[in-house]
Amino acid sequence: MRKSALAVLYSGVALTAATAFAQNASDTASSVAACGLCGTFLFIPIVVIVLDVLLLVWVARDAKARGLDNGILWMLLVFFTSFVGLIIYILARPQGNLIECPNCHNNRFQAAVRCPHCGA
Repeated sequence: MRKSALAVLYSGVALTAATAFAQNASDTASSVAACGLCGTFLFIPIVVIVLDVLLLVWVARDAKARGLDNGILWMLLVFFTSFVGLIIYILARPQGNLIECPNCHNNRFQAAVRCPHCGA
């Protein structure tokens, strides 16, 4: 199920539960509980989406720092498969120590003869 569909599902469940609580509410405590429940179900998908965006940004930056030309493809893999794609990326990416290039100040592998960013 896609992330946006999951967010709509959570929102629908939250609004249904809040409506049910509010219709049966004769006191303020039930109304407050309904608002809290609705806020929780709306907050969870937002947190998941923010974490996914941060994960995509990290994959893109890490792929660029390691000199991979296909960083966009790795981002798409992680976007569509989430944590499974992240594990595949971590296992498939080039391993080694990253150091700063003295010429362009981007990260490069310590064992690399030339910097993938500036060619120096």
